[in-house]
Amino acid sequence: MTKAASVQFAAPMLFRVIRVHDWPTYEGWIWLDGYELNATGDAVERRSIFVQVSGLRAVGKAPDPRARNGRQPGLVSGTVQARTVRTNR
Repeated sequence: MTKAASVQFAAPMLFRVIRVHDWPTYEGWIWLDGYELNATGDAVERRSIFVQVSGLRAVGKAPDPRARNGRQPGLVSGTVQARTVRTNR
């Protein structure tokens, strides 16, 4: 986010959008929910911001969180105990 999006961003800020609200606003403006990011891309604060659509610019796709913590979908890291179901017959 920069001043192009809103005067409240005198210093540029990286922002990860998690929701675009459908709240009524002025023409060309929107409310966004998301996280302010630090220099390494970690979320440091959740915020709702009011910005001009024409002032927004994408800086890249969010990294895959599974790559960061080393997990991969579909792989089991240990054994899973099966539950036994008892029935009264």
